[in-house]
Amino acid sequence: MHYSLIDLKLFVAVADAGNVSRGGATCFLAPSSASLRIKQLEQALGTRLFVREARGVSLTRAGQVMLEHCRRCLAELEQMHANLAPYAEGVRAQVTIFANSSAIASFLPGDLQTFLRDYPEVRISLDERLSHNIVAAVAEGRADVGVVTWDDEHPELVFLPYRQDEVVMVVPEGDPLAARQSVAFLDCLSRPFVSLQSGAAIHTFMVGKAAALGHHMDVRIQVSGFAAVVAMVRSGAGVGMVPRSVLQSINCDGVRVLALREKWAVRPLKLCTRRNAAASAAYVGALLRQLGQQADAPAQ
Repeated sequence: MHYSLIDLKLFVAVADAGNVSRGGATCFLAPSSASLRIKQLEQALGTRLFVREARGVSLTRAGQVMLEHCRRCLAELEQMHANLAPYAEGVRAQVTIFANSSAIASFLPGDLQTFLRDYPEVRISLDERLSHNIVAAVAEGRADVGVVTWDDEHPELVFLPYRQDEVVMVVPEGDPLAARQSVAFLDCLSRPFVSLQSGAAIHTFMVGKAAALGHHMDVRIQVSGFAAVVAMVRSGAGVGMVPRSVLQSINCDGVRVLALREKWAVRPLKLCTRRNAAASAAYVGALLRQLGQQADAPAQ
């Protein structure tokens, strides 16, 4: 198939404008040139992408599929340029960190501050993942450093202590559970839950623990952050499970924070990296040393 990046940009512009001439103008092409390129693109793909109408064009079903993929491809290209641009301005390296939701919401922002100050020539890519996905990504080289809750070993990885956190229950002040200092997770499963979105590490963790007890969680509402979880619990929407560390920066008026009696509630966070990474990549080694200095600092 023979088509260019200009053809893909033109296709998206025409689809957005609903008109070949206006789409072509967006790409600085004359109407005749735009029309010819669209025709050649359809020939290269072997299918019609647009239906020609009296006042413009509309997408065929194939065109809708094409548009979805084109947007994704162009977005990836823009991200590539964004990631490469700093190197032209003196950036020497990029370190990729995969971490679970609690580490990103609590410890890492402050702990990375010193590293970024000491190494202004380095850029960090920080993504949230589940712990088992993080371990796989580090082993495969898709991430340089992982921050995980992990009790096992891995033949290709080294695990180092980082921080210690704890998941706790947050309940409305008017809930009968609020009179307690601690609570069993099983006792909470009779209540509706406020949770992060499906796919978030702590949501998957909660669902798994409920399933291990032979129960399904009644998730009444899902939100995008821990502060929103606490706010919805305060409103009476349900109960929530959050890392204790994130509560330092959240208004907890109107809610009660209860310790969980389960052993799994205490969640040591570990750093993981490939066995030779610190030696072969100086900035990875520097980052591990910086984060490792926080190993004795518990959750507040």
